[in-house]
Amino acid sequence: MRHHTLFTLVMLMLPLSNLFAQARIIQTNSRGDTVHIIDPATQKVVAEIKGVPVNHGAAFAPDGSRFYITSEAKRTVEVIDAKSLQSIKSIPLSGRPNNIAITPNGRKVYVAIRTEPGGVDVIDTVALERTKTVPTQGGMHNPFATPDGKHILAGATGGQHLLVIDAVTDEPLWRLFDRGVRPIAIETKPDGSTNRLFVQLTNLNGFAVVDFATRKVVREVTLPEVPLAERGGNSDAPSHGIGIAPDGKTLWVNTRRNNYVYVYSMPNLEYLGGVKTGNNPNWLTFSPDSKYVYVAVSGANETMVIDVASRTRVTGIPVGPNPQRNITVMMR
Repeated sequence: MRHHTLFTLVMLMLPLSNLFAQARIIQTNSRGDTVHIIDPATQKVVAEIKGVPVNHGAAFAPDGSRFYITSEAKRTVEVIDAKSLQSIKSIPLSGRPNNIAITPNGRKVYVAIRTEPGGVDVIDTVALERTKTVPTQGGMHNPFATPDGKHILAGATGGQHLLVIDAVTDEPLWRLFDRGVRPIAIETKPDGSTNRLFVQLTNLNGFAVVDFATRKVVREVTLPEVPLAERGGNSDAPSHGIGIAPDGKTLWVNTRRNNYVYVYSMPNLEYLGGVKTGNNPNWLTFSPDSKYVYVAVSGANETMVIDVASRTRVTGIPVGPNPQRNITVMMR
């Protein structure tokens, strides 16, 4: 099985010589008003999007025209022109947002609403307006679009469940779990349909494996045991940040319990090792060629770069205060 994300699919249509020329790592900073843009060829910040207070999640239009960034302070989605990096519209939301997702065709954006009663706001990217709020039975945290564009996966911390939404009708389909749902990594089948979900949960230092077709949890993987003397704080989200490398060979999993990112082989989930991070690793993404993983280290105000092959730290890129979500995009 191989995992495909939107940037991976776009990349496959580009010459290899263009990969680093156009790839960018987008790093939000949840206690600031600036979003940093990193060039994976130089491992340096090359641009900034300014004026988005308490920015949480970011999404990028497949045609390369716009960024969509949630502002918790303004309770809006800020629509940013990708060339000028200036805001062209603020779209009001139904409540305080957390993370954001965009469909592979770029026609709709989905925003997790954290404040009760919760919801997932649906944004029409042509009209640039909120067209609907999907009811969710509690505050939501992170939405994800499946690579085939058929479903939206919305994790709830307040509502304590995973909600699967039909991306055509925007109607709820089914729910799973009775505990807080954190980040999710999506594995696809060769035909692009969804195979397994790797789901981080409240109070689980690891992840649950969900068979999407049967809607069942088939396995729970606990990260390596940490001696009491080496444990950090008592977060109810000890494992936060998970992703499959674009080449589909490895799964990377953050833990705050001892500030590590651990690596598992795909598809059999054999433990391979880990890399020490700074305080509070929060999210991660990859360079399109799978050579590097970028870990948002909230407690160090940096994006840590790890060499995938050797599983060693390359550098730490200074960013803004409390960096959290990051994504990989292909700039035009």
